[in-house]
Amino acid sequence: MSFYKLGVSPELVYALEVQDIQTPTPIQSLSIPVALSGKDLLGEAQTGTGKTLAFLLPLFQKIDSERLEVQGLVITPTRELAIQITKVAKQLAEVSPLRILTAYGGQDVVAQLHRYGGEVQLVIGTPGRILDYLRRGSISFDALKMLVVDAADQMFQIGFKTEVEEIIDQTPRSRQTLCYSATLSHAVDAFSGAVLKDPVLVKAPKKQVTLEAIEQFVVMTSNRKKYDDFKRVLKQNYPQKAMVFCRSRMGTEALYKEMLADGFSVEALHGGLTQAKREFVMNQFRDGEIQYLVATDVAARGLDIDGVSHVFNYNLPDDAENYVHRIGRTGRAGMVGVTYTFLTLKDEQRLEAIEAFIQQEIKRIHF
Repeated sequence: MSFYKLGVSPELVYALEVQDIQTPTPIQSLSIPVALSGKDLLGEAQTGTGKTLAFLLPLFQKIDSERLEVQGLVITPTRELAIQITKVAKQLAEVSPLRILTAYGGQDVVAQLHRYGGEVQLVIGTPGRILDYLRRGSISFDALKMLVVDAADQMFQIGFKTEVEEIIDQTPRSRQTLCYSATLSHAVDAFSGAVLKDPVLVKAPKKQVTLEAIEQFVVMTSNRKKYDDFKRVLKQNYPQKAMVFCRSRMGTEALYKEMLADGFSVEALHGGLTQAKREFVMNQFRDGEIQYLVATDVAARGLDIDGVSHVFNYNLPDDAENYVHRIGRTGRAGMVGVTYTFLTLKDEQRLEAIEAFIQQEIKRIHF
C-alpha cells in the first residue's frame, strides 16, 4: 500500500518522500481514506504508531490555502504534544504552505498572532490557550472544516473535558471530527457518542516494547520498610536520570516530599499541577537540572525524554501494559536500562499479571 493509493495528494507524497517516509503505518492506512471521505472517525492508537500523519495529511489536503481563515484545529492535552505535532506539520508545510498557529501556555498571545497578522489556517494547541484566543476574539472557528481531538483519554484524565466541550461549542455543526486515543475509556466513548456523527472506528495494532535491553528486578519489601529499601536501592545505583512511578496523585506528592526532605534532586509530575508548573518541571528534568522525576502514569503519558538510566516502580500499575510503557522509557539508543519494582503483599496479584503479560519471571531481591 502506498500513500498515493490512500488518496494523498502528489505534493504531500513528495513531502513524505523527502523525509524517507514511503510506506503508510497501519493507523495511517486505516485512517486516511476515512478522513478524506469526510466521515467522523474514532481511532485507537498508541504514541509512536504514526497517528500524527494519519490526521495531518487529510487536514492539509482539505484546507484551502487561498482562504486566510482557520479551517483546521488540533486539540492536544500537553504543550509537548502540541510542539511535536507542529514540527510534523511544518515539514508538510514546506511543500504545501499553510499558516500554522501553535497555541500553548507560556507564550505571548499577541506576539504569536502578530506573526501572521492574525490570519491563521491551522491551529494546534492545548485547551486552555485555545480558549484564551477565543475569549479575546483573536481567532474564530466559523470556517472550521476539520477538528482533531488527540490523546483524548489523557485529555479527560487530566481534567480538560469541560474546556474541550466549550471549544467544540464554538465550531460549526458541519465540521468533520476525528478523535484519537491510546485507549477507548468510558470517558472517550461518552465523548464520541455526544460529539461524533456515526464515526468509523479504527484500531491500530498495538506496538510491543522490546525488553531485552532492560534489566528488571523486584525488591521484596513491606509497607513499613518500603521507603527505606527504596533509598537503599537509589544509593546503590547512582542513577544519572530516573523516573519513579506511583499509582495516585496523592502518593506521588507524598513520595516527592519525602525525597525532597532527604535531600534528593527531585520534582513531582501529576495532574494537580498547573500547565505552567508541568512545563517547568518537564524542562528541568529534560535538561538534567533534576535527577529524579516522581510521576503518575497519566501525567507522564507521551513524555519522551532521552537519557533515562533507571525506572523505579514505587507502586505497581493497575494495568500490566502500563508496566511495559513505564520501563520502556529506559534502555534506549543502545543503552542498557535498569528497573526496580518495590513489591508489598497487596501487590502480588498485580506482579503475577505483569509477569504473565511479559512472559517472563522477574528476579527477586531480598534485603
